[in-house]
Amino acid sequence: MAVLGDFTATTIDGVEQPLSDFAGQVVLVVNTASECGFTPQFAGLQELWETYRDRGLTVVGFPCNQFGEQDPGTDDEIGAFCQKNYGVTFPMMAKVDVNGADTHPVWEWLKAEKGGLLGDRIKWNFTKFLVGRDGHVIGRYAPQAEPATLVGDIEKALAA
Repeated sequence: MAVLGDFTATTIDGVEQPLSDFAGQVVLVVNTASECGFTPQFAGLQELWETYRDRGLTVVGFPCNQFGEQDPGTDDEIGAFCQKNYGVTFPMMAKVDVNGADTHPVWEWLKAEKGGLLGDRIKWNFTKFLVGRDGHVIGRYAPQAEPATLVGDIEKALAA
C-alpha cells in the first residue's frame, strides 16, 4: 500500500522533490490558487506552518489552474505572488492537475486514500489532505474549511 513518501513532485523552483523527505512528519497537502475567493487561506496555512513546523508539521501547496482558471500564472509568478502577498515560506510545488487525465500521481493517491462528496474528484481550490506520520491520509477537508479549524486534528496527528 502506497504512502506519501513513495511519490515525488517538482518544486515551484523546478527541482525534483522526493516526498520521502517529509517521512515521519505530519503533512498538510493543499491545492492552491492565486485568484480564488479562498486565496486568503494562504495566511492561515502559513500560520499553521510557523506554529507547528518545529513539532513536525509540513504544509505543501500545489497550485492548480483547473477551477475557474484561478491560477493562470507561471510557477515563478505564483511563487512571487504567494511570497509577496502572504509571506509564504512553506514548500510550494509546480502547478499540477488534480483531476482528469493529467492528474499528478500524488493527487491520484490522495483521492484514492480519502474520497470526498464527489467520490474521488477534487471539487475546488484549497481542498486539504492531512497525512499522518505513517504516510497515510487521515483527513480530507473541504475548500471552505479555514486552516485554523484543522488545529485539533493536526495536534492529534502530531501527538500520535
